[in-house]
Amino acid sequence: MSEIPGPGSRASSVELQIARVIVASLEQATVNVRCLRGPVRRGARFNRLSGSAQAIDLTLTQAVVYRRRVTALDTGLTAFVTLRGKGVQHLKTGTLASGWQVIEGANPLP
Repeated sequence: MSEIPGPGSRASSVELQIARVIVASLEQATVNVRCLRGPVRRGARFNRLSGSAQAIDLTLTQAVVYRRRVTALDTGLTAFVTLRGKGVQHLKTGTLASGWQVIEGANPLP
């Protein structure tokens, strides 16, 4: 996997809020998300998980909005996404009582 661009790079900072973890295996998860800061493009890398010190290194490999695959998620959209990499076991379904996790990262360079 390539390195996540640092602050000041041309890659944009992105955030997804985890609503529900649908399916998870050791290195891949299908997750229902809301885009908090986008657009989030396919290939975006996530390395921070709110409320957790656990290390993650996840890549967005697919996004589906209204049963159609898309190459990017705009702010405010909800979607089903596939995340692949280290740390999928730390993703949790959110509730009103427990709150929702947010993953943060960066889009790939164009």
